[in-house]
Amino acid sequence: MTTIYIRLIDEGTDAFRPAEAELLESGFYRLQPTPNYDPEDEHWEFTPGTIVRGEQRKMEGEEVLVAVAAYLD
Repeated sequence: MTTIYIRLIDEGTDAFRPAEAELLESGFYRLQPTPNYDPEDEHWEFTPGTIVRGEQRKMEGEEVLVAVAAYLD
């Protein structure tokens, strides 16, 4: 498992939530819910269970893994 950041929608500003993700293959991850995940409270760009492509990005001076696109069959 690794930490990946997911963009939150409808926050009024750029906001990201760290979550755990399972590495599937090079660059792709399956998102896991956080212990207090509430889809009524936070709207993740990609919901738990989604397979996403991750990219390293600089956020607040730190390199982090960010979910950037959903995997499409």
